[in-house]
Amino acid sequence: MATAKRWSDITPQQKSRAIISVIIQFALAAAAWTDLAKRPADDVNGPKPMWAVIILVNFVGPLAYFVFGRRRD
Repeated sequence: MATAKRWSDITPQQKSRAIISVIIQFALAAAAWTDLAKRPADDVNGPKPMWAVIILVNFVGPLAYFVFGRRRD
């Protein structure tokens, strides 16, 4: 079984990738929650509280909301 690496054990390139991934995740989630909060319930597929929880799922949640959660006219 592989042991978990410590932050000090990974390369600077791996650290940069991890930091960029976290920033992208937070940006996607913030954008999705902001859109969800401002969008009327009639313009959302399904209940808004459900989408608020789904957005918590890393990368997949916000992307799923933007693709499937918003109604398009």
